[in-house]
Amino acid sequence: MSTSASNRSQGLGRVLIIVYALLALAATGRSVFQLLDDFEKAPLAYSLSALAALIYIVATIALIAPGDAWFRVALVTITFELVGVLVVGTLSIIDPVLFPAKTVWSVFGRGYAFVPLVLPILGLLWLRRTRPLASADAAL
Repeated sequence: MSTSASNRSQGLGRVLIIVYALLALAATGRSVFQLLDDFEKAPLAYSLSALAALIYIVATIALIAPGDAWFRVALVTITFELVGVLVVGTLSIIDPVLFPAKTVWSVFGRGYAFVPLVLPILGLLWLRRTRPLASADAAL
């Protein structure tokens, strides 16, 4: 375990940040195009793509920024991302009518080589490894 939250952006953390940043860029570009081009076709799917892009942006920033507060932001956004990809992935298989157009999280991120499914798992494992020591919380 690490006492410094800045360790989140070192080693494997740096790779996670790069992948999160690339996914944020890809998801943002896709969602902006979808929202502007034909939002009426699949408002739920395209709105979820925009939400995923926002989650990736915030998670990227939270992994870079030092401090316990940013650690908690990273934990919340990456957990939300994992729940989102599991729920949307499952629903997109069980009831494809809900998602007439693909989202970042459709079929567990198949359109992105399943990176949206694997990334939050790796992110949560990394956060667990680099979490601030409990003794700092006990001092409060």
